[in-house]
Amino acid sequence: MLFNSIDFAIFLPIVFFIYWFGTFNSLMFQNFLILIASYLFYGWWDFRFLSLIMFSTVIDYSIGLLIFRENNRRNRKILLGISMFINLGFLAYFKYFNFFAESFVEAFTLFGMHIDSFTLDIILPVGISFYTFQTMSYTIDIYRGHLKPTKDFIVFSAFVSFFPQLVAGPIERATHLLPQFYKKRVFNYSRAVDGMRQILWGLFKKVVIADNCAKYANEIFNNSADMNASSLLFGALFFTFQIYGDFSGYSDVAIGTSRLFGFDLMQNFAFPYFSRDIAEFWRRWHISLSTWFRDYLYIPLGGSKGGVSMKIRNTFIIFLVSGFWHGANWTFIFWGGLNALYFLPLLIASKNRKNLGRVAFSKKEKIISDLINIVKTFILTVFAWIFFRAESLKHAFNYILGLLDSSIIHVPNFNGRNESIKVLLLIVVFMLIEWLGRDSKFALEYLGLKWKQYLRWGFYLIIFLAIIMLSGNEQQFIYFQF
Repeated sequence: MLFNSIDFAIFLPIVFFIYWFGTFNSLMFQNFLILIASYLFYGWWDFRFLSLIMFSTVIDYSIGLLIFRENNRRNRKILLGISMFINLGFLAYFKYFNFFAESFVEAFTLFGMHIDSFTLDIILPVGISFYTFQTMSYTIDIYRGHLKPTKDFIVFSAFVSFFPQLVAGPIERATHLLPQFYKKRVFNYSRAVDGMRQILWGLFKKVVIADNCAKYANEIFNNSADMNASSLLFGALFFTFQIYGDFSGYSDVAIGTSRLFGFDLMQNFAFPYFSRDIAEFWRRWHISLSTWFRDYLYIPLGGSKGGVSMKIRNTFIIFLVSGFWHGANWTFIFWGGLNALYFLPLLIASKNRKNLGRVAFSKKEKIISDLINIVKTFILTVFAWIFFRAESLKHAFNYILGLLDSSIIHVPNFNGRNESIKVLLLIVVFMLIEWLGRDSKFALEYLGLKWKQYLRWGFYLIIFLAIIMLSGNEQQFIYFQF
């Protein structure tokens, strides 16, 4: 079920009404309703996926209890290993089996040996990377002593399958989300209104920005061999805003929807395209995944405590694994490695935590330097996104070679060039609103609250009408494939 679909527009009000008016404010009934609604939401794509999420739920619920009760350190490690093996095994089979099989065949081909391909026709379950990482953090935190396991199977099942963030995050930690299922939840009007504002802005990002950008990004990338350099440049820019509008839009709808039901999810994006260096960008982009890798991979490897060689090793590991998490293609691995190269100079020079606050422009002498750094970081990011979007490494390198052509100064030649001007103007308006709202968790959180009521509601109405009238062709969320 897509957030930007008629199905969800019907589903959400029904669940909302029953949740607040049909459960008699009973915590048990509310949690049970969330579980049923979440399974209905997830099974809407393919009911067969439910068996997988149910199996993962039973395994991690049981192992969590066993780890907590076990005093022997060796046995606790074995139990944790079983959980990790099963969870990562699911990912390896459903997401990476064909990748490893094809890479194996290609490796032997390089040495002149022919091996028949043995790929399988595997359907990738929606959101498997997200809920798998969520359940793994649960068992890891119990093993580390940071969390006590829940004995309520309904609560744990609802935590794993919580429908707002089930298929594309944010990847919540059990230490943050699980306790909220035990707190009495009473309808809060101001929280619900705030949630609706975030849903409104998330839908604008998705259907007005991302879906419109997708039309031209797909046209240019799919026909890149026939495009001049200026068209390729526009293709990279369109994809840059497509992926941001798409993924951060999903996160906004997820967080806003959660607030309608009395839950608070972590912020997943913090205006990343206003970053002044790559380190800041990765503190602001897909925050739930970046911090997951930091806490469960980077720090256990030694983090930044060792010498220069260890710092370099750990940085490459974290970025390469992050790239591989995104998809079974060498393009994602290369994208991760490229970002590691971007990041290393800052880490080695101990400047990776230089820009921790927002861009304030409080000092006149910093305005020019901050703007230059924002532009530089944005250019590096756009370049890296080419590898993320390309079908293969060959496609990516050919695309980049095409950008170096002298036709970069020519008029773009892609289909719909004139109509795309409207989308470029929408991007400008979008980024202006994001800039004005950059002090908050999402652009509309405080923007307009001090305006006169008719101006504020007029502003919201314009955004709503834009969603209705300026939406692009319906596109599946990009991160559903991960």
